[in-house]
Amino acid sequence: MDSISVLHIDLFQSGKNASDFYFNRMKEHLVLGHHHIERPHRHDFYATILFTNGNGTHEIDFQKYEVSPGSLFFMSPGQVHSWELSNDIDGYIFFCSQEFYEMHYVNQKLRNFPFFGSVNFPRKLQLNDDELTKNINLFQELEKEYKIQDVMKEGLILSLMSQIFIRSTRQFSKELNISESSASFSYFKHYQDFESLVEEHFTKEKSIAFYADLMNISSKHLNRITQTVVQKTATEVITERVVLEAKRMLMYLDESLVEIAFRLGYEEYSYFVRVFRKISGMTPTQFIKKYKA
Repeated sequence: MDSISVLHIDLFQSGKNASDFYFNRMKEHLVLGHHHIERPHRHDFYATILFTNGNGTHEIDFQKYEVSPGSLFFMSPGQVHSWELSNDIDGYIFFCSQEFYEMHYVNQKLRNFPFFGSVNFPRKLQLNDDELTKNINLFQELEKEYKIQDVMKEGLILSLMSQIFIRSTRQFSKELNISESSASFSYFKHYQDFESLVEEHFTKEKSIAFYADLMNISSKHLNRITQTVVQKTATEVITERVVLEAKRMLMYLDESLVEIAFRLGYEEYSYFVRVFRKISGMTPTQFIKKYKA
């Protein structure tokens, strides 16, 4: 039984026909969704939030981020999040389902954007004044399209969303010093492939050699890729993904610690505890006391 609610887009669309896209101002959204979002929760959709006023903290998958004007956040389905925000908070928020985006962009998956597809990429961009102004303009255009009925409405909404995602990807790339002409871009693409494979196999396969073989590269080269892109070894990437899933399961599921360890591929519970403590700095029992007290 889940201990954290899973929110659906239609919960935020009272009085409207259910849609795979939702847009609102932050002030109105917080009032509308107060009973749903005042506690830690997760979504079955992708979410993008731009803060233009106020401050606070935003916790995503047990990592805390500071909120201030210019903070731009991205969240993927399944992530646990909660926030503590000042009374003067404002900004924009929109949700979309995977189907809404990918049925129109067959060759562009939402997971291809690093902030949606990689658990090792930060979920926040802090925009400078120039980028904030440009993004506000895009969000305001989205708001306008969301509220009107006109021909090719969905097409323009998808175009504006893509502009926000592409601009944000470029900002991330600048911060990581990645360009399409650089060797690091090739490493970045390989890293995305690696993370996709980890997402598919991490509960059963935890060895570097397994993933390197699937990618037709050596374990040494795979480590070189992960060190270049996220400054972590391939083993760290795999293990951190396992521990993140363990944290989610500890929060969501009414199962014993031994059962959770087994579901994640650990037959020896004591070894699972050592791995969990090494990554998170606490035991599973201590984690439960901290987040479920």
